Amino acid sequence: MILVTGGAGFIGSNLHASLFADDIPVVVADWLRSDEKWRNLAAHPPLEIINPDQLPDWLADAPKLDAIVHLGAVSETTASDGDLVWQRNVAFSQMLWRQCAIKRIRFIYASSAATYGAGDAGFDDEFSVTALRRLRPLNLYGWSKHAFDLWAAQQVAAGAPAPPAWAGVKFFNVYGPNEYHKGKMISAVKVKHKEVAAGGPAKLFRAEQPGMKDGDQARDFIWVGDVVRALRFMLEAPRLSGLFNLGTGTARTYADMARAVCAANNVPARIEYVDMPATLRGKYQSFTQAPMTRLRDAGFTAPFTSLEDGVSTYINDYLRRPSPYQ
Repeated sequence: MILVTGGAGFIGSNLHASLFADDIPVVVADWLRSDEKWRNLAAHPPLEIINPDQLPDWLADAPKLDAIVHLGAVSETTASDGDLVWQRNVAFSQMLWRQCAIKRIRFIYASSAATYGAGDAGFDDEFSVTALRRLRPLNLYGWSKHAFDLWAAQQVAAGAPAPPAWAGVKFFNVYGPNEYHKGKMISAVKVKHKEVAAGGPAKLFRAEQPGMKDGDQARDFIWVGDVVRALRFMLEAPRLSGLFNLGTGTARTYADMARAVCAANNVPARIEYVDMPATLRGKYQSFTQAPMTRLRDAGFTAPFTSLEDGVSTYINDYLRRPSPYQ
């Protein structure tokens, strides 16, 4: 049995769909609330859905778990409530780490490429206190994910109790079905599709970095199906421990992404550049790229979906169909 926190969310529900298809029992910890997030699980109901606030009590009497995949978090890069973000993203993760150490449960948790900040210290997923202390996240969300990575590294370095196997996953720019509840944190692919499908141009931010052309901001965009394959690999590798990037290893420009969206919609490429909102200035990553050596060396050999193929699959197999859910 596997517990997935955030299991009704974007990545969590895609992972749950994969586990459900293989008849692997899953308990989900998440809030469904009233934003139709339940539809992410409609085709594959879990055994149980637990309110995250009740999870500590549930874990005290829980049946034997093979693993906890901790994906639940305050994930808005514009989040400003520091107390809430610390409680949800750091303290709650620390509680789960300790429970996994006590109960000898494997632990996989979501970190983020946002921990790398502007990338001045590179994008190396080295799991050491010294390496992690060099990172400077640009926003509260990235800082909270970094704070837990650093805390976990300190626990391991000190020989403190730890799960029997654990993996922190630094997700890069994930896109795909079941992200529709994410509001302003929805992927750029989905946003550009909406603009293009409505007959308009794909709107991109003008470049903020000196000397960078508009549209040349680049991210490591990764199809959610590839993310699920990597998480399944981690679940099936019982001795795997460490911090791992999860992108494709190739940065692509936002202009590339916009052109792929136009092509999937069978329209000529039209891109319009607009000023970046003041709330994002100085907090925007103009470049991310995931070195994938550590995960490859650990044995993950699956190929990654190209940006063009992933965008085409997302738009044609999900967004242009009556039900866009996985």
